[in-house]
Amino acid sequence: MRALLTCVALVFSLFTLPVVADDHAQLYQLSGWPEQRAHFSDALQAAQLRYRNSLPPAVYQALVDNSNQRFAPQAMDQRAQQQLRASLSDPRPALQFFQSPLGRKITAAELLATRRDQLAQHANGLPRVPADATRRLLIRHLAQALPATEAGAEVSLALAGVAADSLSQMIPGLLGGGQAQDLLDSQRQRLMQQMEGDLDNTLLHVYRELSDPELEEFAQFAESADGKAYYQAALAAIRAGLAVGQTAP
Repeated sequence: MRALLTCVALVFSLFTLPVVADDHAQLYQLSGWPEQRAHFSDALQAAQLRYRNSLPPAVYQALVDNSNQRFAPQAMDQRAQQQLRASLSDPRPALQFFQSPLGRKITAAELLATRRDQLAQHANGLPRVPADATRRLLIRHLAQALPATEAGAEVSLALAGVAADSLSQMIPGLLGGGQAQDLLDSQRQRLMQQMEGDLDNTLLHVYRELSDPELEEFAQFAESADGKAYYQAALAAIRAGLAVGQTAP
């Protein structure tokens, strides 16, 4: 699933690092945020192109202009950085984890999975990944700890919503505020249910190079108080970066 793969690593870079980086900035870098933000930009461009031949030129141009403004890298960085810093009071435990050999291996696996060529290769779905009962149990623990389906749904809605934003701007009142929010909530729940059904296989694919002991250590971090704090903050930053709940420009 394209959206879920895009979100496993949980998102965007936040700031160009200063010469002497603080703990938050180092964490952003080590956990792959700059590269994941670039991968999202690739997905946005692909989403825009899919509408080019199906919309009138004026509507298509509004789509491009609006989505480029909403997802401008600097604006996304500022929103996400503010939210991450507000949500994660102590980045040091997560920083220590992602500085470790295992943390670097996890980041590398996530970045590989969300590369444009990998997404294109698996556009029609991932192959079923064989795994014994022990490995499946470890993956299930990890799936329950990571907010992958929530993040995947937000990214999918953001990419799918570029056309709706443009139409709403060109035809004011097309969807009333309450109606639009109800529709988004319904779509979000449906997407999460769809992604949850394939989540274990997706994680088996993404983390296929991790050994069982490495998966266990990863799951233990994700389930710990420090891991939960990091991933909850990351999800909040995704939503802030995507301007979830904000009106179209």
